[in-house]
Amino acid sequence: MSLQLKAGSRYRSVTCNNEVVVVKAPPDPVDLRCGGEPMVSIDDAGGNGAPADGFNAGTLVGKRYTDEGETIEVLVTKPGDGSLAIGDALLNVKGAKPLPSSD
Repeated sequence: MSLQLKAGSRYRSVTCNNEVVVVKAPPDPVDLRCGGEPMVSIDDAGGNGAPADGFNAGTLVGKRYTDEGETIEVLVTKPGDGSLAIGDALLNVKGAKPLPSSD
């Protein structure tokens, strides 16, 4: 199930407590997943599953997650047991930008 994401949109997992806000959205629809299952709009009801094996590493509140090409970026507003992914490709925690040296 592909979603046309836009910045500011909120989504939740159907497998755990994860909730995210889209910070940077790609131009094309993507298959945003958590725990191996497609994420749904924050307003959608239902879903009491468990994260699938390989998609159960969990997330950290307040951290930004992105793909390899940094075409998508989501901010975790509520942590859970599922891992965030685009299809089967797991998203990584985005590191802080290094500050310039002050020689």
